[in-house]
Amino acid sequence: MRLLVFVTLFGVLLDAGDALQIQCYQCEEMKHNDCSTPEYIVNCTVNVQDTCQKEVLVKPDGIHYRKSCASSGACLIASSGYQQFCTGNMNSVCISCCSTPLCNGPRKKRPIPSAAAAGMRTNRPLLLFLTFFLLRPLT
Repeated sequence: MRLLVFVTLFGVLLDAGDALQIQCYQCEEMKHNDCSTPEYIVNCTVNVQDTCQKEVLVKPDGIHYRKSCASSGACLIASSGYQQFCTGNMNSVCISCCSTPLCNGPRKKRPIPSAAAAGMRTNRPLLLFLTFFLLRPLT
């Protein structure tokens, strides 16, 4: 009997260790996306809040942001409910949901092509000419 209790408790403890916790940015009514800095990072509630939520509100004094942890179901319901108000115009409200760590922060900038790659594109005709000239049989 004791062995059964021990094995059951051990299994419960192991199962609790498999829970995943996501980190999100959390702030209320911030302007200029200012709350995407380390002091606004929070650990979301394990097995409850599995999604990051971002609200973008267009107000007369500028764009405001709300960021938080959320359950995926609640976030999806909120984002679909506000979809008709996501116009980008005054009093617009857009809600988005994501499920990777800190995904409700600023968008990552696209990488700028390196100078070498840009140079290769501009010198392509020269490379073709040299290739043709060097591969020509000598007479």
